[in-house]
Amino acid sequence: MITYLYWITVFALIIALLVFIGHKIDQWKYAFIAAGTVFIVGWAAYYFHFQQIFVKKYGGVMSLSVPAGQRHIGATWKDENLWIENYDPKTNKCYFTEYSKGNMLQGKVVINNCNPLMPQQ
Repeated sequence: MITYLYWITVFALIIALLVFIGHKIDQWKYAFIAAGTVFIVGWAAYYFHFQQIFVKKYGGVMSLSVPAGQRHIGATWKDENLWIENYDPKTNKCYFTEYSKGNMLQGKVVINNCNPLMPQQ
């Protein structure tokens, strides 16, 4: 819910800038520059800072996909970063993958000969 509220606020600010600067002052060039700047700053702030904070603390929305051929085992938070554990039955390896803010600092831990108590095929 908080994610939707964030984007509604960003787009309301963009519309307000277009109406006030573009329509009232009749400076459409500056209105579009200001609106574009607000959109880029809003997107960057969400992607690089707010997304995981919203999900962890306020029930925001975030989507991840399990890589092809792997099975999802679990997920946990460490500070503000999300760690996902997946198992690859073909290589018998477990992968712990970190999803940090903006996916800038992603850690990965590989455990060889991992058997997460799943039946052998």
